[in-house]
Amino acid sequence: MRWGWLTVPGAALLAVAVAWGIGFAHFNAAVRRSMPAPPAADGIVVLTGGADRIETALHLLASGRAPYLLVSGVGRGTDVQEIARRAQLDLRDVEAHVQLGRTATSTVGNAAETASWAREHGIKRLIVVTAGYHMPRALLEIGRALPGVALYPAPVQPPAMRANMDLATVRLLASEYDKLLAVRAGLTRLVRG
Repeated sequence: MRWGWLTVPGAALLAVAVAWGIGFAHFNAAVRRSMPAPPAADGIVVLTGGADRIETALHLLASGRAPYLLVSGVGRGTDVQEIARRAQLDLRDVEAHVQLGRTATSTVGNAAETASWAREHGIKRLIVVTAGYHMPRALLEIGRALPGVALYPAPVQPPAMRANMDLATVRLLASEYDKLLAVRAGLTRLVRG
């Protein structure tokens, strides 16, 4: 069937593209919004992989927002001393309260690692630190792994997100938005990262 120059499949494709574009615009605005500091909680988890995440989590720990911190997805060669140095904190102030999670290699892995750690520590209120653009998907995955636990986002805005958007940033955001849509649709297993 045709409507002027537009066929039914073409109209459907156009509708999907418009819906995706509107959703992406809302996603872009939401992930750039500044948020108030999270309330006090039982623990903090930081998902590694980007600038300023670990430092932000360590400063939340040092300021007394929570008594425990899990650094999820840490590489094999990293230790607490190195992490504390990066955040310019005295190791003695944080070392006993920081646990390094070394098994996660994806957001789903972060969620599983976090769930195990949270159950071990009896955590009912959790601050989640990751990049602002990654936060919606991280909260969704961690929420599924930890039903009944209150999650408080503490997004970090990477330097590229603070500047004007270039093509690489648009691609990053579009990729993350597509991953979020897939996870919302129940297709977590198809998402990489």
